[in-house]
Amino acid sequence: MRHLFNRGFYKPMGVSGDTLREALLELRPEIYGSIADEKVELNGLLYVIERLPIGIEECRYITLTSDEGYSKSHFVPIVPPKRKRNCYRIDHEQMNVEITRGRSDIYDILTHLTFIFIESHKIKDKVLLDENNNEVTRDWLKLEQVVLQNKKLSQTDKEKAISHCANILGRSFSEILDIYDGFGTKEKPDRFLHVIYWLGKLAIEEVLDNNKRTITFSPILRERLGHHIHGEIWANNIKKTLQVNNLLQRPIHIISANMHSVMNSIFANGILATKYKGKHEYAVYEDLSESKNNDLRKKVVEHAIKMGMIELPDTSGTNIDVQIFDTAKIDWSKTNFINVKPAKNAPVIIVMDYAFGEQAFETIDELLKPYKVNKEKHFLNVDSVSIMGKAGILEGGKGDIMIPCAHVNEGTADNYPFENELTKEQFNGNGIPVYAGPMITVLGTSLQNKDLLKFFHESTWQAIGLEMEGAYYQKAIQSASKIRKSINPNVKVRYAYYASDNPLETGSTLASGGLGTTGVKPTYLITIKILEQIFNSK
Repeated sequence: MRHLFNRGFYKPMGVSGDTLREALLELRPEIYGSIADEKVELNGLLYVIERLPIGIEECRYITLTSDEGYSKSHFVPIVPPKRKRNCYRIDHEQMNVEITRGRSDIYDILTHLTFIFIESHKIKDKVLLDENNNEVTRDWLKLEQVVLQNKKLSQTDKEKAISHCANILGRSFSEILDIYDGFGTKEKPDRFLHVIYWLGKLAIEEVLDNNKRTITFSPILRERLGHHIHGEIWANNIKKTLQVNNLLQRPIHIISANMHSVMNSIFANGILATKYKGKHEYAVYEDLSESKNNDLRKKVVEHAIKMGMIELPDTSGTNIDVQIFDTAKIDWSKTNFINVKPAKNAPVIIVMDYAFGEQAFETIDELLKPYKVNKEKHFLNVDSVSIMGKAGILEGGKGDIMIPCAHVNEGTADNYPFENELTKEQFNGNGIPVYAGPMITVLGTSLQNKDLLKFFHESTWQAIGLEMEGAYYQKAIQSASKIRKSINPNVKVRYAYYASDNPLETGSTLASGGLGTTGVKPTYLITIKILEQIFNSK
């Protein structure tokens, strides 16, 4: 992959893409399901399409760029529903994808694109009868007719089109019907048909016209990659906000989580207690996680801001939003932590949204550096760093909890043991299975190969799960605390993950769908345990 990047461009279905293509087919990652079979993989295709910009299936030319000023142009950014990245449709043939989250982002996109291109050639193989005479199947002609008329389909027409698709994809009518709406949007409810058609069409043209799809890396991206440009801007924005609010010298606790669990854990029960009286303790969190309950969420946010929460929407390009909680301004009688005693030097909590892969090192590394003002260094008084996230579990099921004692980098076996302030015993008695042991930090979800994961789980590594950021977080924390001495050498660390999938279990991979409300209890249980330790710290 490094060779392709240095080269500046490559053709995924040409000679230059052979190595990556063959590696994916041999590895057979679990999220890509039946990638090596003749039939088209539907769940994997949906998983990937949700993480790529709408319309990319129509584009022959895909350019990966840095943040190069397209936000100031007339181009409207396209943000995939399941990945925060700005993309721009330059013309009918070209899509630009902004890379601001490092090498993990590039790896993620390239493997996903390679997967959909492999699937597109399966479609081509099914419908192209004679390359010399451009002869295609009747099913393909019928699908083309439906897609090009570009109008909303009646139920009858939709089912006719699905019937033709079933023959093209080697899938049953019911299999396609089950996944059909997952591809749809409000504007394009029949997008599934468009995706299949355009993938097949470009694959056919690659064979008939030798007009291969091309992925290009912009010169600016190649120059900037690895330089911490976005992470430095992001970290300085946080430190400047701390300084402006006279919080720079206070004890600081950093939490990597989402943008709701810490806020809701502190404030939700306090202001919504009457509404949820008599209901189980996680009912309020389940309702807050429902997309329809905007008014409920707004009420909590407004209350949190009154109680000293500062919101920092990202402007740096990292796509990592931040919340800062000045606990000195919190009226604890109106929170879920009524026994907390106000401290003279009350802690400040910095909550950062999830980093992506290697970006975890860039952001935490920059955040833990001293803040320079007029050539004067201000060292941050960091008491703890806590990481709460989703991960794949190798023993157990979705919604279970993992407490790591070390992070091991796959590929290099670089390992980072640490003393976790969270323990398995602290979570006992809550009705959720808990596992403790080392965890593997993988380069991307496409590394979820059964044989590889079984090795890590069953060998002396005894890994309990896999995720994408842990080793990078710990590398940054250790270098700042033990080598650079920019933060407390005895800084506390907390890591806990809840299982989003089990890649060793058929039907429980990432491509099988989200957790729904199953993830609510472990998310908030972990968050509350972290906050209890922070508020009880002296």
